[in-house]
Amino acid sequence: MSEARVFQVSEITDLIKGVLEEGFSGVVVEGEISNWRPAGSGHVYFTLKDKQAMLQAVLFRGRASRLSFQPADGMLVRAEGSLSVYTARGQYQLVCDSLTRSGQGDILAMLEERKRRLAAEGLFDEARKRPLPRFPGTVAVVTSPTGAAVRDILNVLGRRNAGIRVIVLPAAVQGADAPAEIARQIRTANRWRMADVLIVGRGGGSLEDLLAFSDEEVVRAVAESEIPVISAVGHEIDWALSDFAADLRAPTPSAAAELVSESRGRLAEMVSSLGEVLSGEIRRRLERGRAVVSQFDPESLELRFRRVLQPRLQLFDDLKEGLVLGMRDSLVKARHRFDLAALSLDSASPQAVLERGYAVVRRADTGRAVRDSKELSPRDRVTLQFARGEAAAVIEESEP
Repeated sequence: MSEARVFQVSEITDLIKGVLEEGFSGVVVEGEISNWRPAGSGHVYFTLKDKQAMLQAVLFRGRASRLSFQPADGMLVRAEGSLSVYTARGQYQLVCDSLTRSGQGDILAMLEERKRRLAAEGLFDEARKRPLPRFPGTVAVVTSPTGAAVRDILNVLGRRNAGIRVIVLPAAVQGADAPAEIARQIRTANRWRMADVLIVGRGGGSLEDLLAFSDEEVVRAVAESEIPVISAVGHEIDWALSDFAADLRAPTPSAAAELVSESRGRLAEMVSSLGEVLSGEIRRRLERGRAVVSQFDPESLELRFRRVLQPRLQLFDDLKEGLVLGMRDSLVKARHRFDLAALSLDSASPQAVLERGYAVVRRADTGRAVRDSKELSPRDRVTLQFARGEAAAVIEESEP
């Protein structure tokens, strides 16, 4: 009988690890979170459990930083990943690639697809967003009239600025009828120009509870609103597609109320401070003006005026004299150039040449000027043009 092979602990662990990683990659496990332990490194260690068993799990830092919700003990989740073995302890665990609340995976996928499609239409463009008026006279709130959100908004506005008029446009905030009611109230507020700012929102809840504010009809109504819209859906970690279409997102309904209401005390302090600054600046300018004016009397003002004016008058006289002299000089030079040009013109004139005793010889038959004796033969008739008068002649002999 052959002796059984003896394995080292690490060999057995590596074999088990290989089997698990090859046979259980890309598995989805649903369970309840227990002992959620974020580490200083950013990794998170926790346990998934049901009524019969527990499974250790780890979510590394890169994955944990991209979670869209805040996990907590007792929360039912779905973890997708691969089984592996932590060899130092010989303990198998689920290495998670993603973590979603149970039942939310399909919803999140639907919301992401809708978000991409509406973004491609330009509904979330920053260029569409408008600034909120700093001192709105009327604020309209589209929410449940019995929910905590409307109470929080009224409390904040009453404490910070009771002068703001509030109009509550009641609408269901969850359920099948909620999207149509929310969109209808947004359009009603715009049709009748009921407010300067519109707050659309509700208190916190699960992803399913907030779905009405991600409905396509609601998102389009928010984007089309001519009244600036603040989306105030849920708590800080919650989100809805209306947040992207609104002119401004508030983390909570109370925060939305703070955004539209300047504190009366703060405004009073600001006005008082600005008044003091303005009064101080006016006093300083008056004092500087008095100090400057006190340095002058009528005699010194006249003397200062003469000191300023006299050099300029003298400069004006000098410039005038220089201008006259320059014009005279230019005129003399121009006249001289004219005389030279006239003389040159006269000297080049044919008449001036004739005046010096020359004559122009032309053939009698053609009238053409004769420039060479070769053009003439004996007995040719020619005319002689002098400075004054002409004469006819017959050629007896020509020499080159």
